[in-house]
Order: sequence, then structure tokens, then C-alpha cells
Amino acid sequence: MNPQQSLCSSLFIRGLSLSQGSSCPSPDNTPRVAVEKKPEVKYTTQNSKQVEGVIQAIKASDNKDQKKGKLTVCVLQHVTEDVRDVYTLGKKLGAGNFGITYLCTEKSTGDDYACKTISKKKLKSKDDVADVRKELQIMHHLSGHPNIVAIKGAFEDEASVHFVMELCAGGELFTRITEKGHYSEAAAASAMRTIVSVIETCHILGVIHRDLKPENFLLLNKREDSPLKATDFGLSTFFKPGEVCKDVVGSAFYVAPEVLRRKYGPESDIWSAGVILYILLSGVPPFWADTEDGIFAEVLKAKVDFDTDPWPKISKDAKDLIRKILNPDVKARLTASEVLAHPWVREKGVASTKPMDSSVQNRLKRFAAMNKMKKLAVRVIAQSMSEEEIAGLRNIFKIMDVDGSGTITFEELKQGLQKVGSNMREADVRDLMDAADVDKNGTIDYGEFLAATINMNKVEREENMLAAFRYLDKDNSGYITGEELQNACAEFNMGEMNLEDLMRDVDLDNDGRIDYQEFVAMMRKGTGTAPPQRGARMEPSFGFSAALQL
Repeated sequence: MNPQQSLCSSLFIRGLSLSQGSSCPSPDNTPRVAVEKKPEVKYTTQNSKQVEGVIQAIKASDNKDQKKGKLTVCVLQHVTEDVRDVYTLGKKLGAGNFGITYLCTEKSTGDDYACKTISKKKLKSKDDVADVRKELQIMHHLSGHPNIVAIKGAFEDEASVHFVMELCAGGELFTRITEKGHYSEAAAASAMRTIVSVIETCHILGVIHRDLKPENFLLLNKREDSPLKATDFGLSTFFKPGEVCKDVVGSAFYVAPEVLRRKYGPESDIWSAGVILYILLSGVPPFWADTEDGIFAEVLKAKVDFDTDPWPKISKDAKDLIRKILNPDVKARLTASEVLAHPWVREKGVASTKPMDSSVQNRLKRFAAMNKMKKLAVRVIAQSMSEEEIAGLRNIFKIMDVDGSGTITFEELKQGLQKVGSNMREADVRDLMDAADVDKNGTIDYGEFLAATINMNKVEREENMLAAFRYLDKDNSGYITGEELQNACAEFNMGEMNLEDLMRDVDLDNDGRIDYQEFVAMMRKGTGTAPPQRGARMEPSFGFSAALQL
């Protein structure tokens, strides 16, 4: 192993335990947590050089260890134990764009952790491999902050890379809020303090998160005083002062306008936090449309609605903060330190403890649960449609499935899109792949392909919704039960559904089950949270129809 490889091995596997004088950042001499308030985040030449050293180490290692067009077998560049020798892997906890997370138990102690497993099938290029290494390095780099999930270790075998992390068993931020008997601006301010504290630390240490959203903030446990933890640094990257990022990453609701314009920096994280705050106070996102492209168009307009309910009842200070965060002018947008110093966010600040209207909590519940229910229904409808209804889609699938395996790989998708005249960048093709690959096995099967391409007008036809309802109603009782929903989620590898919240909002007559009228109402109102005057609804939109020119 040459000196450069030795450097990277130490960097990625032993959590930055590097010798003094290394150009890579060391946790022993780099601050891990946000310090007391400063008027602005300060960057030093030393920190900038450290970050640059890390990036150069990654690039140098890739150039030496990878032959042209082929990936090295070893992602972590270090021989590890088999994760199954140390941990017992349990049930699936969830799935993200690039990996599946399982419950795991340490054999020697009996302690529970979360294991994020990334299939090597999904690592199609040297950049993908570098991204996995970078994610691990960033987690080590940020370790020690009380509100960032802790990394315990990394393992690799022939098929996958495994990150073992602190287990956050307390559920998502929105779930905890909606479970409380009352909800106030002060509670929203407390959550915002935590979120922006994480952002401040990331920016001080030269990291942009790039995928801040409510799902990526989890509670450590079920206790009332449980800390909130930031998770999923898979899209995070290092940055240097003045450096411009150009790749479009993130989630539609939360992405900043400058990201869509492919010219952005750490300020984009602040925008995402502002979107989260808007949702915390209203139960709906600030930018809505029928499709992902439509949402992007609304984001670029950056017009924030403070007129409809519940905004007339929200304090002026809260709205002042949101205006200053959701400012499309990057230079005028507040920094993390400035947000934390705002009177509404400050500890014991002006945020009211008076309970907010219960409608806000209800909208939050729907926002958290409804989208998953609709995705499940669309998947069911897609597989039950007649050949006439999906005319052309089967042929397109067959054309893309070059080897006749019944699944589409990334390379087949890329080549297939070129055949139908699409000139998408490789990064955008990967986004399509990740969004449509629901079970996260690295390929798109026919059912996933249909669910990603069918027109929502076909989905909402009466006969199709009736067919979907009958499919989910396994015992032909005329009702869909919670158990039937969970079984359907398992059948389509969609993880568990938050039934309590879903039933509370879909089950209009409160009889503990969903009848056909309730099912149709849910499908036609999308997430049920769009501002009435916009008439917008959420739908599973992966951009496939546009890519295939359907």
C-alpha cells in the first residue's frame, strides 16, 4: 500500500486518526460542536486546506486504484470483519436513495444499532465509490455533535458496504410533534434551533448537507426529552469558501432556487431549513404543484404565501424569520448564526407557548403519511391496468431490458433513454433510477417502471381506483384494514406505514377501516394538504414521462 492509500485507509476507516501535520482534518484539533453565537461563520485558511486535502486524497486514491471503466472490488480500501460476525441483522427499518437500513444487534453487548447497507450493484462509477467513502468520512468528521447521528463502524463484504450507526428509535420529527397533546410556536422554534445548530456545525467544518428534510431528523428514543438527530449524509459534500456547486441534488420541496440554477453553496441548506420551518408552522410546504417540474417552477418564483390559514394567526416574528430565510437573494439570506440569533428562535425568545390551531397538527400528519399511501395505491393500479391502458409502455420496457432479464439496469436505462431521443445528463438518469427503484435492489422491475411512468389521469379513473381498492381489500369485506395496508407495503417492499396517522385522516367515519369512498377521496386530494386556492396535489412523480417523451 502506497503512502496515499495508507492516508485514505486511515481517513475513512479509523475516523480521521491521522498523524500530526496531515492535510486531512483531525477530530482532535477541529471543533465538533457549534460554539457560542458568532455574528458570522468564519473559515480559516487552515480549515480550507484541510478540506482540500481530504478531497485530493479521495481523487488521488481513485485514480491509482481504479482501472479505466472498472471499479475496484474494495470500496473502503481496508479489510474489515464480516458485519454478520459482529452484529445480528434484523428487520428492515427503511430505504433511501442509495441504501436500505436494518436494525442490528451487537452480539457482544446486546446493544441495538442501525445498519445502512449499500449494494455494490448501485455503485456504477468511480464517483459513486468516492461518494460512499466521502459519506463515511463526513460522518466521522462531524462526530461528537449531540444532534448528529453517531457512526460506530464500517464494514464491507463482496456484495455490500455497511455503516453501523446510532439507532434512532423515537420516530420522525413530524410524528413526535403530531403525537403531542398541544403544539406551539415555541415547540417549532425549539426544533428549528436544533436543525440550524446542525447546519451551523456542518458549515463551520466545511460541509454542505444538501438533503435537509423532515425525514432526515429522527428522535433518539421515545422519551419526552429525547434529542433530535440529523441523519443521512449520503448527498453531503465538502466545500471551500467561495466554491460553487453545480450538481442538482436534494428533494423537490426543500431544494433552493440556486441549486436548480446549478450555482450554489452552503446557503442552500438554510433555504431547506426555512422550508421545514414553514411546514412546521402551517402543515404544508410553501411551494406546490402537480409534478416535480411544477414544484421546481414554484421554487424558482420563490413567492411565499402568508395570506391563507393559518398564517394570519402566526406571529409577525415567525413570518419575519421565514421571509429572511426564504430569500432568493443568496447574499441577503440569513446565515446559520444569524438564524440562531433571531429573537423568535433564541432560547427563551419571543416564540409563543400558546397552543396553535389543531388544524396545523392535522395537516402535518397528512403530510407525513399520505404520500406513502398514494404511492402504494399507484403501484397497485399500475400492475392491474389493462394492456390497452398501458399501450406502448411494455414495448418501451422491453426495448430497455436488453438482456431480457425482466429488470432494467442503470446502463440499460441510460442507453434506452438515448434510443428514445432523451439527452439527459448521467446524474439525472441516476436520479430517475433511484426514484423508481422502490425496493432499492439496483434495478427497475416492470411494476416499478409502470408506477413511475403511468399518467395520473389514468390512475384516477373510477375503474382503476376500484380495481386498486379490491386488490388491497384482500378479504373482500368492502373495507381496507390496517393489517391489509401493512401487508401490501411488505408485498411491494415499501417498509412500514404509520397507520395511526393515516387512519386518523383517511378514515373519515372513524370506524377503524377505509371504505371505498374514503379511498377515492384520499386519491383525488393527493396529500390533502395543498393550499385550497392552488388546487395542488402530491403525486409520485419521477420525471420518467418527460424523459421518455410520453
